[in-house]
Amino acid sequence: MLPKITIKDQPSTNTCRTVDQNSNCLYLRLKIFRLFMPKKWFQNWFNSPYYHILYQQRNDEEAEFFIDNLCAYLKPGANSRLLDIACGRGRHSNYLNKKGYDVTGIDLSFSSIKYAQQFENSKLRFFVHDMRYLFYINYFDFAFNLFTSFGYFETEKDHVNSLKTFRKSLKKDGLLILDYFNREKILKHLTQQETKTIDGIDFYISKNIVNDKIVKSISFEHKNKDYAFKEEVSSFSFADFERMFKKSGFEIVNYFGDYSLQPFDECKSDRLIFICKKADV
Repeated sequence: MLPKITIKDQPSTNTCRTVDQNSNCLYLRLKIFRLFMPKKWFQNWFNSPYYHILYQQRNDEEAEFFIDNLCAYLKPGANSRLLDIACGRGRHSNYLNKKGYDVTGIDLSFSSIKYAQQFENSKLRFFVHDMRYLFYINYFDFAFNLFTSFGYFETEKDHVNSLKTFRKSLKKDGLLILDYFNREKILKHLTQQETKTIDGIDFYISKNIVNDKIVKSISFEHKNKDYAFKEEVSSFSFADFERMFKKSGFEIVNYFGDYSLQPFDECKSDRLIFICKKADV
C-alpha cells in the first residue's frame, strides 16, 4: 500500500523508486507557492462548492460505459496498478476499484480529495497533488487522464512537463490514456451564451475563444452575494498533441473518437482519446 503524502512527508522509498533528497525542497517550494502566489483559475474554481453544484448532473452511466470499454481494450492484469490523474471526487477511480484494480487518484483540489477519501480501502487511495510535479517513478501500469482534465496551464512547457511526469510514473511497458474534447467540433458548435438553473441557482455562462483557449465565464448570485468564476482550457488540436507527446517521450499507439472507442473523425467525433506508450528515447 502506498503511504500518504503530505507537504511535510516525502514518499517512501520502500515500495518503489521515488523522489530522493530533492523531495523536501520540492514540497517546501510547493508550500511557499500555495501560501504566497496568486491562485490560478482552476485552484479557485475546482475548490468551490459551486463547481460541484454546476456539474452534479454529469452522467455516471456514461463514465462507467467508457471505463468498461477501455478495460476491454486495455485488458489490465489483475495486479495492475492504475493512476487516475486529476481524479476529482473519484468517480472513475471508484469504478475502476470496483472492478478489482489497485487505484491511486490525485487531484489539485483539496475539497475533492477530502470527499473522495471517504471511499478509500486497501486498493484505493487519494492524494492532493499537482500533476506538473513528480509523483511515483516507474510504478504504475496505466495512467488515466480523463474527461478533459488537461489543458489548464498557461504555457506549452507546463503541459509538456505534466506529460513528462505522467511518463515517469509509468513502468517501462506502461500506457497513458488521455481523453480530451475534439477541438474542431467544439469550435464549430460553440454555444456562446446559456443559463443553467440548478438547486435554485441561475448560472449565467458565456464562452469565447481567446488566444487559442476556450474561456468559459460563469457568474451567479447566491444568498445575496455575487460570484464569478472562469474556466480556460487550451483548444489543442491533434497536431498539438502529437508535438507535445513527442517532446515528452510518448508515442501514440492508437486513438479514438468517442467513449465507444469508434475511429476518430475530425469533423464528427465528440472526443479525442489517445492511447500512448513510452517512446524509446
